[in-house]
Amino acid sequence: MRILVLGQGKTGRLVAEVAAERGHSVHVLDEAENTGATALTPPFVAGFDVMIDFTTPEAVVQNMRACLATGAKMVVGTTGWYTSLADMRGLAERKQAGLLYGTNFSIGVQVMLKLAAQMGTSLAAAGYKFSIIETHHISKKDAPSGTAISIAEMVQRGAGTKIEVSIESIRQGDAKGTHVLEAVSDADRLVLTHEAFSRRGFAEGAVRAAEWLSTRTGCYDLRDVWEKL
Repeated sequence: MRILVLGQGKTGRLVAEVAAERGHSVHVLDEAENTGATALTPPFVAGFDVMIDFTTPEAVVQNMRACLATGAKMVVGTTGWYTSLADMRGLAERKQAGLLYGTNFSIGVQVMLKLAAQMGTSLAAAGYKFSIIETHHISKKDAPSGTAISIAEMVQRGAGTKIEVSIESIRQGDAKGTHVLEAVSDADRLVLTHEAFSRRGFAEGAVRAAEWLSTRTGCYDLRDVWEKL
C-alpha cells in the first residue's frame, strides 16, 4: 500500500517508520513543503492509497479539504479541529471519500474510553464527581487534549446526561501523554489512569487504521471501529 504521511514531527516520523516496517511504501510531506495544502494537488494525492495526518490544528483542515475533495482516504490523528467536523464529514460523504479520525490511536486509550463510559453509567447516578488531569509535552498546541475531551464525552455518554467533568491540562518537558480520570464520592475514590511510555502505540494504531480504511469509504470515529482494525 502507498501511504502519504502528512507531518514530520515526532509522531509523524514514527508513523512512517512503522508503516515501512509493515511493508508499505511511504512518503513523508513536511508542513514546510505543504504550506496551505498547496502540495496536495489532485495528481499528487492520486499517487497514494491512504493519507495519514499528524500535523497541527492550523494545517489539518486545509489538508483534509484538499485530500477529501479528490475522493481520497484519510486517517487523521491531529486534534484541535473538531469544530470543522461536520463540514469535513459532509465533504467526505459527497465525494465518496474515506475519513477515519480519532483523538488517540492507542489501544490502551480506546479501552480506557470504554471504561470511562462504564464509570459514567455506574457512578454518576450515585453522586460521584468526575475530573480529568492530562499531561503532555510542552509544545502541544491544543489544551485540553483531544483525548481528555473524548474521556469526558464518554463519561457523559455513559451517564446519559451532560454532567460536569472538569479537565486540568499540564504541559511539561517531553511528556508522551498521561490521562487520569477520577471519580469521587463522600465515601471513596476511583482512579483510572493511562500513561504512554512512547508514541509507538499511537503510530501503530494509525497505520492499522490506514490499512482498514484503504478498502472503505465513509466517515468513521475511531471510538466506534477500533476493535475491527
